[in-house]
Amino acid sequence: MLTPYLAMFLDGRGLNSVEIGQLLALITLTRILGPNLWANLADRSGKSLRILQIGAALALASFFVIFIADGFWGLTLCFGLIMMFWTAIMPQMEVITLNSVAGDAHKYSRIRLWGSLGFILLTISAGRLIDWFGTEVLLVICLALLAALLLVSTRLREPEQLPDNSPHTGSIWSKLKSPVFLGFILALCLLQVGFGPYNSFFTLFMKDLGYSGMQTGLLLSLGVLAEILIFLKAGRLIQRFGIKWMLLISLALTVVRWALLAHFAHLPWVLIATQCIHAASFGLTHATAIQFIHRYFGRRYQSRGQALYVSLAGGLGGAVGNFGAGLLWQQGQGATQAFLAAAMVVGVSLVVILLIPSRHLECASEPAR
Repeated sequence: MLTPYLAMFLDGRGLNSVEIGQLLALITLTRILGPNLWANLADRSGKSLRILQIGAALALASFFVIFIADGFWGLTLCFGLIMMFWTAIMPQMEVITLNSVAGDAHKYSRIRLWGSLGFILLTISAGRLIDWFGTEVLLVICLALLAALLLVSTRLREPEQLPDNSPHTGSIWSKLKSPVFLGFILALCLLQVGFGPYNSFFTLFMKDLGYSGMQTGLLLSLGVLAEILIFLKAGRLIQRFGIKWMLLISLALTVVRWALLAHFAHLPWVLIATQCIHAASFGLTHATAIQFIHRYFGRRYQSRGQALYVSLAGGLGGAVGNFGAGLLWQQGQGATQAFLAAAMVVGVSLVVILLIPSRHLECASEPAR
């Protein structure tokens, strides 16, 4: 919940754009170590739900420190600690969900949209609360959400462990060295690099353009609404057109999205259009990636597979993107250059996917026999 407004929160705490970019990059690096550590425990124990509950409890406990933390390093250490525990939660949510629906892409997408609905409600509400009470209100919201997550997790049950019928064999290292996986993860990593200016500074960008917190919240919610609509169809689209075509279309639209923000963000209809493209930039790419990873690694390595995706794409790619965005942003004066750089990076990602032979990429998306 804090992520969309984190730049505004840090700006309110007195950090400049370079410091914000560096802080976001440093805490994002915890997504490299954290997911793999927790996933290794989950795979060895077979207790994904218990790992999720431990992560939620530790994240809640560590969040209290932010109320008294101050300065660049104090805030960096606090957010890094919280992120380390948060990385125990997200991959296990994916594993539990996919096991519960037996890997069915359509059912997964329908469940995933409920998270998007919640995000819409909270984003709009948080935007209004920021207008009324300032950015510090975000801490109270996040604390309440973490407490609710911990409470709800105690009511869940560990899904039944079904036998692994995946056709893929071999050690996890052989899977990691595969050209298909290397190309796939490179492309997704570059996509996350391209998200750097958006993830780091979009809310500040809207503030500089004269939009209120409520209006920014509505724009963010429009992007998530587009996510919901694509999640309803993502499973069928992946099954019909395959992973490669879904990624190519999504990446091409993302290039257009960042290019439009670079040159025409002052036009309201451009902001609306680019937020609608979020359906492809995030929604469709995420659903496609999750399916690829789940089926490629099989049940034996599923937690570590999801963790590798989070750490390499979200962690490494996100850290590089946040750091680069911080250097280019220059208190908003470098917004055009930052979004143009993002468009070029995603363009390289598009070329990487284009170079992977369809038969190699699609084999991972075939149902297990």
